[in-house]
Amino acid sequence: MRARELGIAIGELEPGPLGAITDVAGVRVGHTTLHEGESIRTGVTVVVPPELPCFAGAHRLNGNGELTGLEWVRESGLLTSQIGLTNTYSVGVVRDAIVQVRVREGSDLWHLPVVGETYDGFLNEIEGMHVRAEHLEGALESAAGGPVAEGCVGSGTGMTCHGFKGGIGTASRRAGEWTVGVLVQANHGRRSRLAIDGVPVGRELGADRIPVPGAGAPEGAGSIIVIVATDAPLLPHQCERLAARAALGVARCGGAGENSSGDLMLCFASGNRDLGATEGRVGVELLPNDVLDPLFWATIESTEEAIVNALLAAETTSGRAGRVVHRLDPDLLAEVMQRYGRL
Repeated sequence: MRARELGIAIGELEPGPLGAITDVAGVRVGHTTLHEGESIRTGVTVVVPPELPCFAGAHRLNGNGELTGLEWVRESGLLTSQIGLTNTYSVGVVRDAIVQVRVREGSDLWHLPVVGETYDGFLNEIEGMHVRAEHLEGALESAAGGPVAEGCVGSGTGMTCHGFKGGIGTASRRAGEWTVGVLVQANHGRRSRLAIDGVPVGRELGADRIPVPGAGAPEGAGSIIVIVATDAPLLPHQCERLAARAALGVARCGGAGENSSGDLMLCFASGNRDLGATEGRVGVELLPNDVLDPLFWATIESTEEAIVNALLAAETTSGRAGRVVHRLDPDLLAEVMQRYGRL
């Protein structure tokens, strides 16, 4: 189930044909899902840009989290690796595995990968360090364009969002001749603050209607990683501006960037190519700042819808110590949205 399948159309801009980050030509996504026994609920997700390096920029809403390699992104304005996503304790493994892959590819002997995390230790035996290098390699091998698996897949397998089962979600928007696509790893937020298309869903669907996670899952203590892709010809500072607007999409769903939450956003733009030159001059294009507003709105709307898609695609999941996180039931959500005139 996805938001638009349920009849929820967030915002004013039209989505791309897939409603996914892969609507940006050449972007690929892959997953390795680890759902084993009673306590392993984790994995790896990768986002692969059409070409490396590409211009990029980042934003921090709240910094209790990790997205490696951002200092070089900020310094150089360039993304130089595939993007990996995983759980908090597996960032190092995934980072090192990307280095190994890049070295085998023979592209260079210097790499500073970008790998993000959120904490899945409520459902997953995170201290068991179950993610290994071959899981990153499997995600890269499976990376493809087309529809993107969402919910309890890849790095989203053990994640919780607004007191419901969360995980991976994606969405896209057309902004004139350009496309913006977003992928989220949603593991953040309080139940009472969840809003969808302006409707106070979290208050309407409290613990009396859908159980909230029990002890050991403090509300608002999670995180979200947002990856924004666009085919527009943007320079690094403009990518940073789009990344900042992704935080507004998080806020529209009720995310607050709470003290214990790691809310990190990265935007890359594929509209300029052949940026790997080491000498001479490289010609680039940029859009005037005065025409960026549609891209801003595309980022905001895509981020909000990606979070909703993560919630709707996820399934009720049990994990370590018999803990259970329930899905956002689409029938109950439809009932609430209808009462508020959104369906």
